[in-house]
Amino acid sequence: MIISSARFDYYHRMRAIVLDGDQVSLQTDRPQPPRANGEVTVRVLRAGICETDLQLIRGYMGFRGVLGHEFVGVAEEGPYAGRRVVGEINCSCWQCETCLSGRPTHCPFRTTIGVASHDGAFADFVAVPQRNLHLVPESVSTDAAVFTEPLAAAFQIPAQLSLNRTDRILVLGDGRLGNLCAQVLAGICDRVLVIGKHPEKLALLQSLGIATGLLSEIPRERTADVVVDCTGSETGLPAALELVRPRGTVVLKTTVAGSQQMPWAPVVIDEVTIVGSRCGPFDWALAALDAGRISVLPLISSRYDLSRGIEALDAAKSRGVLKVLLDVAISWDL
Repeated sequence: MIISSARFDYYHRMRAIVLDGDQVSLQTDRPQPPRANGEVTVRVLRAGICETDLQLIRGYMGFRGVLGHEFVGVAEEGPYAGRRVVGEINCSCWQCETCLSGRPTHCPFRTTIGVASHDGAFADFVAVPQRNLHLVPESVSTDAAVFTEPLAAAFQIPAQLSLNRTDRILVLGDGRLGNLCAQVLAGICDRVLVIGKHPEKLALLQSLGIATGLLSEIPRERTADVVVDCTGSETGLPAALELVRPRGTVVLKTTVAGSQQMPWAPVVIDEVTIVGSRCGPFDWALAALDAGRISVLPLISSRYDLSRGIEALDAAKSRGVLKVLLDVAISWDL
């Protein structure tokens, strides 16, 4: 779908949700982001709040600037001008040895949209490298497309691991990312179990035919081949190590502010592999959304106009809430 730029009014100032220290504020006269070399301006249509945003507010990464890295927008210039796009969040140099070796998401000079040294998408406009942009398929609604970034993170697990159909996989955490990881893994492996604390969240997975269990009722049997920590809590890794078999694998999706301490001897004794897992393939995520293989719309708990962004961030912290969306600009493909 091409959305003509003539449908918009242009201003030199914009609204934005800004983090400064531990204070979050709505600014209504923030300058539009300047474009670095190779970047284009994206007019944000919709953005999603995730656990990383909440951890940033608690001090993770020491970030200052405009929050938000899950977004759908309209490219204002470049080859995708007037079309809906989503954007990968790592802004790499593409000149260093790391980038040239095929590892641009670990570029030592990278910035990260809404996370590290780069203003994010809880704003009317965000600047994104053209090479980071992906067109949203016509069949994918704007509400669904806002899940591209976290869904790509879920697909990073099979991108990193060689999984077998018979592997026993446990997903710890029934929140937003846990749900998406479980759906992705259930399409690959027959024995996926999601362990959580919230019956209403687990019910969404049960409706998709994915097995679930309450954390309080799961025996600590160390039989899982792979345990994926999506708890968003410092207790996730210790719990995972109580469930993974010797020579099994723990996948860490959780990032939390502060430092964590735990005994490491069990990792050595049982030869457990720990895999950090972060950003993933956007093309895989968009293909899955286009094919209808992943159910995302039931994850939407509430939505707020950008002008109520502070209220939206508070709502995202509430028990039972999954995905909170920010409506930034009007979309014509509802």
